[in-house]
Amino acid sequence: QVHLAESGGGLVQAGGSVRLSCVVSGGTLSSYALGWFRQAPGAEREFVAGIGWSGTMKEYADSVKGRFTISRDNGKNTAYLQKNSLDPEDTAVYLCAANRHPYGISRACTEYDFWGQGTQVTVSS
Repeated sequence: QVHLAESGGGLVQAGGSVRLSCVVSGGTLSSYALGWFRQAPGAEREFVAGIGWSGTMKEYADSVKGRFTISRDNGKNTAYLQKNSLDPEDTAVYLCAANRHPYGISRACTEYDFWGQGTQVTVSS
């Protein structure tokens, strides 16, 4: 069973930066495409960024493009989300997800097979 565990969340001031990590166990990271999603209170879960199995293909939501960077280290079974220029609207629980189809990047939650529990990021103004 594949298990994903996020870390790195917390309280950060507007304009600041934070890096989230997602450690994958129970499987080989290179077998999966990965995505980061976020969910704010009362809102639907939304796609933030995705990365293909090799790290070459990346996609971002328009709201984070130019501020967030997704990456992965298959040797460490870890994915990352570097978040810069944070805004209070970025406040949410951030979740990492794995897709068993490693060659494409989907923005749909339903396409992902495994999910972490999430890590809270709160941006203060």
